[in-house]
Amino acid sequence: MQHAFHSDIDALYDNPDLDDLLPDLKGRRRLNLIRQDLADLGVAGLVEHVEPVFTKDAALDLPTALGWLYVAEGSNLGAAFLLKEAVKLGFSETSGARHLAGAPEGRGLHWRTFMAALDTVALSHADEGRVVAGAEAAFRRTKTLVDTIFGEAVPA
Repeated sequence: MQHAFHSDIDALYDNPDLDDLLPDLKGRRRLNLIRQDLADLGVAGLVEHVEPVFTKDAALDLPTALGWLYVAEGSNLGAAFLLKEAVKLGFSETSGARHLAGAPEGRGLHWRTFMAALDTVALSHADEGRVVAGAEAAFRRTKTLVDTIFGEAVPA
Protein backbone atom coordinates (compact mmCIF):
# COMPACT_ATOMS: atom_id res chain seq x y z
CA MET A 1 0.00 0.00 0.00
CA GLN A 2 2.81 2.42 0.89
CA HIS A 3 4.63 1.52 -2.32
CA ALA A 4 1.56 2.26 -4.43
CA PHE A 5 0.77 5.53 -2.64
CA HIS A 6 4.34 6.81 -2.82
CA SER A 7 4.55 5.73 -6.46
CA ASP A 8 1.47 7.89 -7.03
CA ILE A 9 3.22 10.98 -5.70
CA ASP A 10 6.87 10.31 -6.54
CA ALA A 11 6.88 12.66 -9.55
CA LEU A 12 5.91 15.55 -7.26
CA TYR A 13 9.31 15.43 -5.59
CA ASP A 14 11.00 16.35 -8.89
CA ASN A 15 8.64 19.19 -9.75
CA PRO A 16 10.57 22.49 -9.85
CA ASP A 17 7.51 24.60 -8.92
CA LEU A 18 6.92 22.54 -5.78
CA ASP A 19 10.65 22.48 -5.05
CA ASP A 20 10.65 26.29 -4.99
CA LEU A 21 7.86 26.30 -2.40
CA LEU A 22 8.74 23.46 -0.06
CA PRO A 23 11.99 22.97 1.87
CA ASP A 24 14.07 19.87 1.14
CA LEU A 25 11.36 18.44 -1.08
CA LYS A 26 13.64 15.82 -2.64
CA GLY A 27 14.88 14.81 0.82
CA ARG A 28 11.30 14.08 1.87
CA ARG A 29 10.85 11.42 -0.83
CA ARG A 30 10.27 7.91 0.60
CA LEU A 31 9.68 5.64 -2.40
CA ASN A 32 13.26 4.35 -2.55
CA LEU A 33 13.19 3.61 1.19
CA ILE A 34 9.99 1.63 0.69
CA ARG A 35 11.62 -0.30 -2.15
CA GLN A 36 14.57 -1.14 0.09
CA ASP A 37 12.18 -2.27 2.82
CA LEU A 38 10.36 -4.53 0.36
CA ALA A 39 13.70 -6.03 -0.67
CA ASP A 40 14.56 -6.62 3.02
CA LEU A 41 11.28 -8.47 3.39
CA GLY A 42 11.90 -10.51 0.24
CA VAL A 43 8.72 -9.30 -1.43
CA ALA A 44 10.00 -6.67 -3.87
CA GLY A 45 9.10 -8.89 -6.82
CA LEU A 46 5.52 -9.25 -5.63
CA VAL A 47 4.69 -5.56 -5.93
CA GLU A 48 2.46 -4.83 -8.89
CA HIS A 49 3.06 -1.77 -11.02
CA VAL A 50 0.15 0.63 -10.84
CA GLU A 51 -0.12 3.71 -13.04
CA PRO A 52 0.70 6.63 -10.72
CA VAL A 53 -1.70 9.49 -10.10
CA PHE A 54 1.02 12.07 -10.86
CA THR A 55 3.55 11.71 -13.68
CA LYS A 56 6.50 13.89 -14.64
CA ASP A 57 5.08 14.75 -18.05
CA ALA A 58 1.51 15.57 -17.04
CA ALA A 59 0.32 19.09 -16.29
CA LEU A 60 0.29 19.73 -12.57
CA ASP A 61 -2.36 21.53 -10.58
CA LEU A 62 -0.19 22.99 -7.84
CA PRO A 63 -2.87 23.29 -5.12
CA THR A 64 -4.01 19.70 -5.68
CA ALA A 65 -0.40 18.49 -5.46
CA LEU A 66 0.07 20.42 -2.21
CA GLY A 67 -2.92 18.57 -0.75
CA TRP A 68 -1.42 15.21 -1.66
CA LEU A 69 1.94 16.18 -0.18
CA TYR A 70 0.20 17.37 2.99
CA VAL A 71 -1.15 13.85 3.47
CA ALA A 72 2.20 12.22 2.71
CA GLU A 73 4.07 14.50 5.11
CA GLY A 74 1.43 14.16 7.80
CA SER A 75 1.74 10.39 7.64
CA ASN A 76 5.29 10.76 8.95
CA LEU A 77 3.87 11.79 12.31
CA GLY A 78 1.84 8.59 12.62
CA ALA A 79 4.78 6.55 11.37
CA ALA A 80 6.36 6.86 14.81
CA PHE A 81 3.64 4.57 16.19
CA LEU A 82 4.00 2.15 13.30
CA LEU A 83 7.77 2.03 13.77
CA LYS A 84 7.33 0.99 17.41
CA GLU A 85 5.17 -1.92 16.27
CA ALA A 86 7.58 -2.81 13.45
CA VAL A 87 10.44 -3.02 15.95
CA LYS A 88 8.41 -5.59 17.91
CA LEU A 89 8.36 -7.66 14.70
CA GLY A 90 12.15 -7.45 14.33
CA PHE A 91 12.34 -4.58 11.84
CA SER A 92 14.22 -1.31 12.26
CA GLU A 93 15.02 2.04 10.71
CA THR A 94 17.85 0.28 8.86
CA SER A 95 16.05 -2.88 7.76
CA GLY A 96 12.44 -3.43 6.82
CA ALA A 97 11.09 -0.19 8.25
CA ARG A 98 13.31 2.51 6.72
CA HIS A 99 10.35 4.44 5.36
CA LEU A 100 8.96 4.78 8.89
CA ALA A 101 12.10 6.45 10.25
CA GLY A 102 11.88 10.01 11.47
CA ALA A 103 13.83 12.88 9.96
CA PRO A 104 17.26 13.56 11.47
CA GLU A 105 15.97 16.84 12.93
CA GLY A 106 12.96 15.06 14.45
CA ARG A 107 9.44 14.43 13.23
CA GLY A 108 7.96 17.51 14.86
CA LEU A 109 10.43 19.99 13.40
CA HIS A 110 10.27 18.25 10.02
CA TRP A 111 6.47 18.67 10.01
CA ARG A 112 6.56 22.26 11.30
CA THR A 113 9.08 23.21 8.60
CA PHE A 114 6.80 21.76 5.94
CA MET A 115 3.71 23.47 7.36
CA ALA A 116 5.50 26.82 7.69
CA ALA A 117 6.42 26.65 4.00
CA LEU A 118 2.90 25.55 3.05
CA ASP A 119 1.42 28.44 5.04
CA THR A 120 3.50 30.95 3.05
CA VAL A 121 2.14 29.83 -0.33
CA ALA A 122 -0.17 32.51 -1.70
CA LEU A 123 -3.45 30.78 -2.48
CA SER A 124 -6.81 32.14 -3.53
CA HIS A 125 -9.94 30.86 -1.82
CA ALA A 126 -10.51 28.55 -4.82
CA ASP A 127 -6.90 27.33 -4.60
CA GLU A 128 -7.34 26.53 -0.91
CA GLY A 129 -10.37 24.46 -1.85
CA ARG A 130 -8.25 22.51 -4.35
CA VAL A 131 -5.62 21.87 -1.63
CA VAL A 132 -8.35 20.38 0.56
CA ALA A 133 -9.76 18.41 -2.38
CA GLY A 134 -6.25 17.09 -3.11
CA ALA A 135 -5.82 15.97 0.50
CA GLU A 136 -9.23 14.29 0.44
CA ALA A 137 -8.32 12.55 -2.82
CA ALA A 138 -5.10 11.30 -1.25
CA PHE A 139 -7.00 9.88 1.72
CA ARG A 140 -9.55 8.23 -0.60
CA ARG A 141 -6.71 6.74 -2.66
CA THR A 142 -5.11 5.33 0.49
CA LYS A 143 -8.39 3.77 1.58
CA THR A 144 -8.90 2.27 -1.89
CA LEU A 145 -5.39 0.81 -1.81
CA VAL A 146 -5.94 -0.70 1.63
CA ASP A 147 -9.30 -2.17 0.57
CA THR A 148 -7.80 -3.58 -2.64
CA ILE A 149 -4.67 -5.02 -1.08
CA PHE A 150 -6.29 -6.48 2.01
CA GLY A 151 -9.47 -7.53 0.23
CA GLU A 152 -11.92 -6.11 2.69
CA ALA A 153 -13.59 -2.82 3.37
CA VAL A 154 -11.93 -0.78 6.07
CA PRO A 155 -14.34 1.46 8.00
CA ALA A 156 -14.09 5.09 6.85
